[in-house]
Amino acid sequence: MGRLSEPRWVDDQPWGLGWISPERPRLQLTSHALLAGDGVWLIDPLDADGVEERVRALGEPAGVIQLLDRHERDCAALARRLGVPHHVVPSGSVGPFEAIPVVSRSHWRESALWWPERRVLVCADALGTIPHFFALGGERLGVHPLLRLTPPTQLGRYEPEHVLCGHGAGAHERATAAVRDALASARRRAPRLLLEAPAAALRR
Repeated sequence: MGRLSEPRWVDDQPWGLGWISPERPRLQLTSHALLAGDGVWLIDPLDADGVEERVRALGEPAGVIQLLDRHERDCAALARRLGVPHHVVPSGSVGPFEAIPVVSRSHWRESALWWPERRVLVCADALGTIPHFFALGGERLGVHPLLRLTPPTQLGRYEPEHVLCGHGAGAHERATAAVRDALASARRRAPRLLLEAPAAALRR
């Protein structure tokens, strides 16, 4: 995709950080770098001014993880530049993370990551914090509109303290409750989301 300028930094924690690309601002394309194990792992990264410097300030790069098949972003280019492996929609264990299958379709393959040491859940498109994912005001996490009728209930088995998303800043307070509420209400709130989507599109 090529290097972008002036990302917005989010999800700043002692063990990692995120950045939101200025590209396609309504979708808030969000990338993360996590200091886990012996190195820094980049999750669905977009390149931007200052990213490599911030990553190396955290520690030595260990790998790039692409959680969604169509989230190519700058994963391959950054992996080559940093000299680290590029893991595409992983399964099983990758580094210190457990990969959780979320969607397996011919046109959509997605995994999430569980980092047990820090109780961090990382999602690509399954859960998000932008208005596009919400059916009601006041929601803190929403299920992707195309997954609301078949929500990824397997994510409810985990008890995260932090949820990081591929679209929008993460949830860092009462994160487990936010995940479970989003999953439990996904089907019930789906008709409202579908009705509101055309009107919301006209306001953009």
